[in-house]
Amino acid sequence: MNRTLSERRLPRWSELRPLIHTRPVVVNPVERRLSRAHTIADLRRVARGRMPRSVFDYVDGAAENEVSARRATDAYRGVVFHPRILRDVSTVDTSRTVLGQRASLPLVLAPTGFTRMMHHEGETAVARAAGEAGVPYTLSTMGTTSIEDLALSAPDARRWFQLYLWKDREASKQLVKRALEAGYDTLVLTVDTPVAGARLRDVRNGLTIPPALGLRTLVDMSRHPAWWLNVLTTQPLEFASLTHWNGTVAELVNHMFDPSADLDDFRFLRDLWPHALVVKGIQHPDDARAVVDAGADAVVVSNHGGRQLDRAPTPLEILPDVVAAVGDRAEVLIDTGITNGADIVAAVGLGASAVMVGRAYLYGLMAGGQRGVARILQILQTETTRTLQLLGVADINEVGPENVSLGS
Repeated sequence: MNRTLSERRLPRWSELRPLIHTRPVVVNPVERRLSRAHTIADLRRVARGRMPRSVFDYVDGAAENEVSARRATDAYRGVVFHPRILRDVSTVDTSRTVLGQRASLPLVLAPTGFTRMMHHEGETAVARAAGEAGVPYTLSTMGTTSIEDLALSAPDARRWFQLYLWKDREASKQLVKRALEAGYDTLVLTVDTPVAGARLRDVRNGLTIPPALGLRTLVDMSRHPAWWLNVLTTQPLEFASLTHWNGTVAELVNHMFDPSADLDDFRFLRDLWPHALVVKGIQHPDDARAVVDAGADAVVVSNHGGRQLDRAPTPLEILPDVVAAVGDRAEVLIDTGITNGADIVAAVGLGASAVMVGRAYLYGLMAGGQRGVARILQILQTETTRTLQLLGVADINEVGPENVSLGS
């Protein structure tokens, strides 16, 4: 009698053997962590488990009720893609010219302060990963690696330097001169920080620079011994452009930064800096026009990651208006809320020349140092390529409003 297909029987070993797969054992703990991370959100979770709460919150947090940060991320979730079919996407080109040089992605690693707090190699690890991936890296005025040391440690990376205007104009001028002499090709002036935003997570955590060894800190140390071992056995955590500071970041900003800075100060920088000059922190088309009229080569539509003025404009929503205002005369970049490669494609489709990311690569840095940053860049590359293929677009330079729209 013939057996029916639904009749039960004991499987043979020869049938089971092809179904049994074992993953190779990854001995190195960093590689093991990173191999299990497939998205930036995955690496964020890894970072959260490895870092003291105050350090993680410094990266992850935003100003006041953090409304601006959430809105920025939600804006990308509201994007609608319009794919086309039967297009040859067997090979996809994700590279783009950003301020005169080719980048493997329309991506710039944004300036972040006090980066050695997240990993003892800090800015050096980030710059090296960026150089290997073929994207620019921006060193912050508030960085923990000097302009010259970064140039020596990452000679193959394309290096930008970010400047805050200090009350001491001569000190600001000297920083610009040092960046020029060290071979940085782009200067980024951040203009959205006349005073410090109210970053309440930092206030509640009692975060100071350098971290203070109080009772709460000692308890936290017991939970994160590897992080503290690196902090205590490497060079002291301090701002490379300052001789010394002992207090909160907000206190430093209010002490050093100049709230009286205006367009005349920008024109002074334009005369001082012979290469590409970018203005970061644009939140209105009229301001974009003003700085481009004064000589800016590019602007960054940005609300500082939601870390300054809460309930500020959402960058992606005002991007088209800024592009319409100055896009024929200057490049327009965007940051805040970018969490995957599809967001990069969306921003380019709505007119951005490139995007900047900060939190994303810091999650990778906290999770695994330079290899963690490299993993983030690999993830963004993979996601960008896949999004373009599914859109039916073989070259990221061909993405436009016909492919991307903002949801209602």
